[in-house]
Amino acid sequence: MRPWILFVALILSGCGAKKVTPLFHSSENPVSLSEWGILSAKNGQLDLGEGVLPYSLNTPLFTDYAHKLRTIWMPGGMAAQYQQDDILSFPVGTVISKTFYYPAGEGDLVFKKKDIQPVTSLAGLELSKNRLIETRLLVRREAGWEPLSYVWNDEETEAKLTRIGDIVKLTLSDDGALTPFNYAVPNMNQCAGCHAPNNTTRVISPIGPKARHLNGDYAYAEGAMNQLDKWIDLAYLDKAPIKRPRSAVWDNVDVPLEGRVRAYLDINCAHCHNPVGPADTSGLHLNPDNQSAPHLGICKNAVAAGSGTGGRKYDIHPGKPQDSIMLYRMETRDPGAMMPELGRSLTHHEGAKLLESWIAELDSSCG
Repeated sequence: MRPWILFVALILSGCGAKKVTPLFHSSENPVSLSEWGILSAKNGQLDLGEGVLPYSLNTPLFTDYAHKLRTIWMPGGMAAQYQQDDILSFPVGTVISKTFYYPAGEGDLVFKKKDIQPVTSLAGLELSKNRLIETRLLVRREAGWEPLSYVWNDEETEAKLTRIGDIVKLTLSDDGALTPFNYAVPNMNQCAGCHAPNNTTRVISPIGPKARHLNGDYAYAEGAMNQLDKWIDLAYLDKAPIKRPRSAVWDNVDVPLEGRVRAYLDINCAHCHNPVGPADTSGLHLNPDNQSAPHLGICKNAVAAGSGTGGRKYDIHPGKPQDSIMLYRMETRDPGAMMPELGRSLTHHEGAKLLESWIAELDSSCG
């Protein structure tokens, strides 16, 4: 290659590698996801915008085995404030994103795979191997948090805003076993079904970014590091105490079983099942600070389950998983009985097995 051609090629490649600058929209909702600058799909890769930080949760919410790329971005000079038990207090201008994707096959085929490299601030997501479904944003505006859902096109070049939701027909391959299912993109009203954890105020709020869920390592481009420490280093978090709560990793078998179950129920259920949540009338409180056996469902009769009991008497029947309503509602795919009510079409078999093992070990009698 001639020297001047090589020089131009290097300049062009450098320009192509330049990160997109995020832009906070204080009131309008752009039709295209790219207008936020949080994520950009180009050259066969989904890349993060300038200053956009990926993160993960110790135990994540289950959504039909979808993989999730979570990111956080705040305008320069702004930082979140630490809170011990609630979500971190984020400033106006914060944009939280969550992109749902699957390892891809032909047509509507997607794969249930766990061994996917985490996305770092420098290494994006390879689009030829993955199918993008949707990206959800939570935008912190003056009036509060606003949820927005963007659905990716078939070419994986852009995602468009939807207010009415969407249904994406997929077939999940689990070691060759094929299960057709409908992946549901939530509409605007359904977003509040999970993101309004107080049934009185109905204020929209993030669920995951709490100290206990973030207190773990992430594989950043420069190496693994505790996420809260990383946020402090990048001035995304003002400060945090040395001693912080930490939720268990639900599938880490080296952690005591009860801690894993409580972490799983916390992230998957407690945003509804808490003393002030949308499911407050159920009497089932699955927030991690609840230590009341009846409020955990142990030997508790169902209050508002209706036909969703599956013919079982107690939410949790100690030593008898198959007689427990909670396990039945986690396993069933009946829309009138399954839990959670939103966010899944498939059964999370591993999560159900975790709950089953815990119930089987409980030593008590329901009289």
